[in-house]
Amino acid sequence: MTTDALPKHALDQLFFEARSHNSWTPREVPDSLLRDLVEAMKMAPTSANCSPVRLVFLKSPAAKARLKPHVSAGNLAKTLAAPVTVIVAHDLRFYDHLPMLFPHADAKSWFAGSEAHATATAFRNGSLQGGYLILAARALGLDCGPMSGFDNAGVDTEFFSNTTFKSNFLVNLGYGDGTGMFARSPRFAFDDMAKII
Repeated sequence: MTTDALPKHALDQLFFEARSHNSWTPREVPDSLLRDLVEAMKMAPTSANCSPVRLVFLKSPAAKARLKPHVSAGNLAKTLAAPVTVIVAHDLRFYDHLPMLFPHADAKSWFAGSEAHATATAFRNGSLQGGYLILAARALGLDCGPMSGFDNAGVDTEFFSNTTFKSNFLVNLGYGDGTGMFARSPRFAFDDMAKII
């Protein structure tokens, strides 16, 4: 398989024209599209294929009602209006699955008994996978509104009680209506954020 650069319109959809949305149309996001989203994002790399991300897609009014008490006031209206809100979490015991996910080495032994190493690895790679989720959603035609601004401990108690999962951030998904967006904020120039040595 040869890899060619994506055409400009694809890069625009993923990066240059994509925006974080605050307002949403009522258009439904079908479950089949959410399944396609996960099938795409899970193929991107994580260290030792550890794949610690765990996702909860909140669509129903009852599910949103469970989330509502834990969302900050500034994020509440847009979260309740979004067709889907995803809790992006990670499994602190991801390494229990490494014999299946990374069978050519005893990778579980790298993390079992080393809580700090496992926690850092889960958070780092779960965050990576959350970024992949955003790009996969945009690639599939969805708009995104990623955010913090919620009570992680409250969400963990409500949705992840008696598990080893910890919430990281939220992503609203749907079809943005273009209103309620700020003007695009500045970005650093290359020389202010990078160097080639």
